[in-house]
Amino acid sequence: MEARQGPEGPLYVAYDEAEKGQKGPFLVAYASPARGDRWGYYCTNCETFDNAMDSMGRVQCNQCSNYKKPDEWDAAHE
Repeated sequence: MEARQGPEGPLYVAYDEAEKGQKGPFLVAYASPARGDRWGYYCTNCETFDNAMDSMGRVQCNQCSNYKKPDEWDAAHE
C-alpha cells in the first residue's frame, strides 16, 4: 500500500484491490494502513480521491468522468 494525501489527511491506496474503470482502474483506499476502515476509491486516470458511488456499485470520478459499471444490473433501472 502507498500513502497519499487525501482531502482530510493521509489515505492508503491498495494496489492489490482494484475495480475496472473505463479510463483506468479505481483502487480501494483505506483510512489506515491496517485496512480496517475502507475510505473509498482512488482514480488512477487522474490521480484523485474525488469519486462518487451509488447504491448499485457504480463509481464515477468527479474530475475526469472515469466510471465503473454497476455491480448489479436490473433492466427496470433504465
